[in-house]
Formats: sequence, structure tokens, C-alpha cells
Amino acid sequence: MAESQGLIIVNTGNGKGKTTAALGLGMRAWGQGLRVLVLQFIKGNWKYGELTAAERMGADFVIRQLGEGFVGNSSDDEKEDHKKAAQAALEDARQEIMSGKWDMIILDEINYAIGYGLISADEVLDVLAKKTGSLHLVLTGRGARQEIIDKADLVTEMREIKHPLKQGIKAQKGIEF
Repeated sequence: MAESQGLIIVNTGNGKGKTTAALGLGMRAWGQGLRVLVLQFIKGNWKYGELTAAERMGADFVIRQLGEGFVGNSSDDEKEDHKKAAQAALEDARQEIMSGKWDMIILDEINYAIGYGLISADEVLDVLAKKTGSLHLVLTGRGARQEIIDKADLVTEMREIKHPLKQGIKAQKGIEF
């Protein structure tokens, strides 16, 4: 049994908490002296609470918003912009994985990027193959593809049971953003 090795971790499912769990894991790692990078594949141009927290944590906990925001009902032109942003984010991930500067890299919402056809599962698997021994990679987002799940060491599926939005309660500061 290997004493210590970097893991590939996937947080998926239709329930809330995939990014939150990944950020909590990142905070735990940072607290142990590890250097953490979060690359957000979809989020962009919105001020989430974790961005302010990361600024306070310093150079060993970095979050980069690389997306163009919500993809769902995008026009063809907007979808092309999302695709370019996701491709650039994937290239950033490849470079950072090979840089040796980080102990944990969180690829936030990368499963959404695959699901929306912005990047392919094969491209992501190619990036995952660049991972070296002790680096931990965390992938989040709904709809993780089976080939990503098969490559992972740890997979958690968040399942929605009840959500306040379905009760007409708006997104709450500190909970959703």
C-alpha cells in the first residue's frame, strides 16, 4: 500500500455542495501547509465569497475565475466564447499540473464544461495523465462522465433531497455565493 500519493477526487451529483466540499478540502490542505490552486471553468465576473477568503489566505491559496459565467441558454456566439474560455482554462490546468508549484489543484465545474461540450472528456483525461505523484486533483460539477469516475481514486455524489430555491427562497449570501 502506497504511503502517500496524490489523489484524483471527483465531487458530482445533482445536489448542492460540490464546489463547497472541494473548497473545504482545499482549506484543509492549505491549513496543512499545502499550496492550493482553484481553476474555475464556468464561473467568471461575479464576486463569490470564496474569492475574498482566498485573497486573505495569501499566495498559497489562489482562485482563478476563467469562465464566462452561466452557459445554459447561450446563443451560438456566446457558446463559442464559453468554448474558447474552457479550452484556455484546460490549457492553464495542463501548465499548472506540470509546473510543480501546487500540491492540490481544484478543477471547479470541469464536469459542466464537459457536459456542455466546451471541452471533451478525452482532453480532460489527457490532462489528468500529466499528474505527478503527490499532486491532488479535485474535479467538480454535475454529470461526471464514467471515464472520469473510472480514473478517480475518490468519487462523491451529492444528491439533492430538498433545496430552498424550490421553496421560493432566493440565493443566500454566504450559502450560494
